[in-house]
Amino acid sequence: MAAGAGEITALIGPNGAGKSSLVNCVTGFYRPQKGAITLFGRETTGLPAHRVAGLGVARTFQHIELFQGLSVIDNLMLGRHRHLKGGALANGVFYGRSRREELRQRAAVEDIVDFLDMPHIRNTPVGLLPYGLQKRVDLGRALAQEPRLLILDEPMAGMNVEEKEDMARYILELRQESAISVVLIEHDMGVVMDISDRVSVLDFGRFIAQGPPDEVRADPAVIAAYIGAPAEAATGEAAAR
Repeated sequence: MAAGAGEITALIGPNGAGKSSLVNCVTGFYRPQKGAITLFGRETTGLPAHRVAGLGVARTFQHIELFQGLSVIDNLMLGRHRHLKGGALANGVFYGRSRREELRQRAAVEDIVDFLDMPHIRNTPVGLLPYGLQKRVDLGRALAQEPRLLILDEPMAGMNVEEKEDMARYILELRQESAISVVLIEHDMGVVMDISDRVSVLDFGRFIAQGPPDEVRADPAVIAAYIGAPAEAATGEAAAR
């Protein structure tokens, strides 16, 4: 599987296909038993998660992993950790420099707050926000890392139609305004087909199709994997419909 710069690559497959396991291998949470992972021209197979993040890889999680008692702005500030200059001792000695650094990082976060239409909730504790807005904060914290590769694990799960439309718009604007590689894991096939440049399909831990959305949607192996019928029968049934 390859994800190009400035592209949205969807990773789809039935439940249990291995999507989250693949993402955990790429991000350093799991070590693959075989095969290789290359990020930005460098093999990263087996690197721990913090080192993978330091290379410019950010992710959101299927289940929200935010600090519920902290404000939106403070949760986003946590995403700036790899851009901070100077350690705790240096910042304690050189207070003026530390203050300037904090203002610089906060300005970067404020840009994300504006991009995601969150000025009205910037100081609200995350735990008081509805689910859809918490998912938006989760995306914002990942963007605060200024990633080169952004992995979104079911960013629209549990959302209503309006919230899904907003999230899709943010992802499309990211593609238009930056060279970030986006890998999208999503079960809403309408969204996948509408916003993805390429689609990779996993089934029982192996890729069964990769390519543009229209080609993948018509692939007999993909149809069979999703409706549980032999490829020939699935193709015939789809054609009949």
